[in-house]
Order: sequence, then structure tokens, then C-alpha cells
Amino acid sequence: YREALPGYSYQFPRDHFEHPDFRTEWWYYTGNLTGPKGERFGFELVFFRQGAHHETDNPSAWTVSDVYLAHAALTDASGRKFHYEERLNRAGPGIAGASFGQHRIWNGNWSSTWSGEGQTLDAVASDFRFHLELAPLKPFVIQGENGVSQKAAGEGRASHYVSSPLLKVSGMLTLAGPPMPVTGQAWMDHEWFTEQLAHTQVGWDWFSIQLDNNTELMLFELRHADGSIDPYSSGTFIDAAGKPRHLRQSDFTLQPVAKWGKYPVEWHIRVPSLNIDLTCRPILREQELKSKSGPSYWEGAVDYSGTQKGSGYLEMTGYDGPVKF
Repeated sequence: YREALPGYSYQFPRDHFEHPDFRTEWWYYTGNLTGPKGERFGFELVFFRQGAHHETDNPSAWTVSDVYLAHAALTDASGRKFHYEERLNRAGPGIAGASFGQHRIWNGNWSSTWSGEGQTLDAVASDFRFHLELAPLKPFVIQGENGVSQKAAGEGRASHYVSSPLLKVSGMLTLAGPPMPVTGQAWMDHEWFTEQLAHTQVGWDWFSIQLDNNTELMLFELRHADGSIDPYSSGTFIDAAGKPRHLRQSDFTLQPVAKWGKYPVEWHIRVPSLNIDLTCRPILREQELKSKSGPSYWEGAVDYSGTQKGSGYLEMTGYDGPVKF
């Protein structure tokens, strides 16, 4: 497999889709929605591809060259309930995959279909379903520096990382009743890499922040087994015109405030150079995905208040065991 190295030459729209020469890849969609009566929802739809065999001579359609995992989740703030499902498939004869030719990423009847820079999300779970149209309000951003988001010291300890920081959402949501129209906004992350974390790193805390003043912020900190924070933690500030600014670990602080179980679900966030001082609180504390295919993690819809107001998502991994790819 190839390593994620500085100087990568991005080519779009090709790079929005599959990279089979890298071991691991994911497409993350998260967002906040509002129903016709002011109902509040968070949604997540994630597609993972994990390389199993880079090259094989077996011509069978059932050969396991890549494993495809997907998570779909819905946070019902009004009903105080968190719904989620996961599925694990091989590509097989079209069961799951990612295809530039089809402009689609899918796992069964869960999919992201692209038309230009717009995307359509579909997910059908046992107790909810949604059909969402996503339209970018700002250009996508290449995270990190010199084409890579470095995660640890050493060549290849990085990812190629592209985000759509502000997507307008409209569509239909079904949950314990007839379909309802919903509107809102979302964030999309796409990363591909082969070796990312160092053996001393156990997980990360990641924040997407969409503020009411038309700016966005992505921050992540990487945690070591001893609880210390890795200096390769970083982030990006995106101004109202869509221009990104890279942030190093020394540019911001992330301070846990309150826990739900083992997860710190409330945080104090400061970026002094940007005069940003925020409190992050979940719209529902219980938003843990208890995975059957790997370590569980917490990912949920949150609100931000302080020097500005906004909403977004918080992801916390490594609290149920070290993250391994």
C-alpha cells in the first residue's frame, strides 16, 4: 500500500472517491436537522473501506480485497433517544463499494451519490430512514499542510484529508411516523491513508464547529496512553469567504468540563488568536455507538455557545480501547 506523503497532487473530482492503493479510507457525513415543528435531530452516515489484500489472483467476485463497514445514526433530541445501526460487507458483486465511475459510495441500501459537488444521502435502518440532499455553501478544504494531515512523527504517519465544511441540507426523515421534511446543515470528511497513528497514540477528540457568523472550525487532539496530548494535534479555521487557516496544537486548547460515563461530553474550547472562546455541550449525552465490529466510540450532535454560537459534531475515540487500523 502507498503511504500518505507531503506533496500529494490532488485531482478532483477523482479524489472524492476510492483510493485502493491506500489501506484505509472513510467518508464521514454528520449534521444537524430541524423538522417542521422545530424538532431537533442529529444525523451521521459513515462509510469505511479497509484493505484486506492489496493484490490477489483470485478472479471470484466474492474475493475479499476490501472490507466495507458503515454506520448510520440518528439523534432525536425531542424524544431523548439515540438510534444507530452498523453493517459490514465485502464488495462482492456490487454489495458495497466506492466508485468514481458511478460517482457513488455505498453499503447495501445506504449510499452517497454525487452530482457535481452536490451529494444525495440515503439510509434505511430498522427504526429510521432518511433521504437528504446536500449542497455546498463553501468550497471544500484540504486539511493540514503540504497535502497531508500529519498525525505523528515519521514518514507516512499522516492522511490525505478533504472536508466540505458547510453543506446545506434538505430532505425527508422517517422516525416512528410518516415522513417529515427536514432542513439543516452538515459537514463531510474524507480521509485516506495507510499508516496514521503511532503505537503510543490511543485515540482522538474531534470537533466540527459551524458558527452563526458564517465561519467554521475543525479541531482534533490526539491522545497518548498516558493521557498526554500529542503535538501533532491540529485544526483549521475557515473564514466567511471560505479561506482556510491551519492551526497548530499550540494555537488552541480543548479542556474537558463534564463526563457521561467515560466520555468527556462537555468541553471548553479556546483559540486565543481568533478571539474564540466556546463551550461545547451535546444535545443528548447518550450518543455512543457500541460497535460490534471494533471499539465503540462517541459521536454526536452538539451546540456551541460563548463568543459565538453554533452547532456541529463531536467525535471521541480510544476510550473503549486503542484505535487500530
